[in-house]
Amino acid sequence: MNSSGPIGVFDSGYGGLTILSEFQALLPEYDYLYLGDNARAPYGNRSYDVVYDFTLEAIKFLWEKGCRMVIVACNTSSAKALRTIQQRDLKNMDSDFRVLGVIRPTTETIGSMSETQHVGVLGTEGTVNSNSYGIELKKFSPEIVLTQQSCPMWVPLIESNKHLSVSGKAIIKEDFELLISKDPLIDTVLLACTHYPIIVPYLKEITESHIKIVSQGPIVAAKLKDYLQRHTSLRGQISKGGKCQFMTTENPQVFNQSAESFMSIKVSAEQVRL
Repeated sequence: MNSSGPIGVFDSGYGGLTILSEFQALLPEYDYLYLGDNARAPYGNRSYDVVYDFTLEAIKFLWEKGCRMVIVACNTSSAKALRTIQQRDLKNMDSDFRVLGVIRPTTETIGSMSETQHVGVLGTEGTVNSNSYGIELKKFSPEIVLTQQSCPMWVPLIESNKHLSVSGKAIIKEDFELLISKDPLIDTVLLACTHYPIIVPYLKEITESHIKIVSQGPIVAAKLKDYLQRHTSLRGQISKGGKCQFMTTENPQVFNQSAESFMSIKVSAEQVRL
């Protein structure tokens, strides 16, 4: 396949839109195709096999739509499925086709942000239980003491727009305080789910001033820019028109309404089946 195509961005739901926004801000010249598997979200408490199957279906769909590379903007998929897909399935697609995740670029960077060398991670059950951040961080910053806390209710709260309710805030605060109680030396907290930037304003309200709250979007966008600068052949295959197309497995009207709260722009999605 030699024709040019967009960069695919995949997430189980809406969280990947926070990554997409950073891509568009830093790399506005490229075309993007966003796919949200909203009908089957969330992925966080699903088994490895199910997450693998769903993620592979999405990647194949985006490849068939002409994407020259796909960013798996879902931590659960990156943790549970990405490596297997890269090693086993990409060879059946296209030798130039690339699929990248969000965990490796984040772990390459996060260690240098901590002065105390104590970092906290907040994520879904699937991401935390996989220990993907612990494994990857050891490669780049072995001196970092990593503490993780799963937040199983955060994605449902955000997707149902209940994260600012009294009960929603109570759940978020309890999970955050549980993380800090495990290691009071934490000075950097990574939001290891692309949904979580939506609640950064509230997290900053309840966080001590010396603790940095880090979202993945800016990190992953900077790493993508660097990757494309180094891979000139791939860069030449990505279409450049500054366009963005949205697709969802959910009702498009439902998707549009929620997506606009993540991106602050008008969104018009097409419903698709995987």
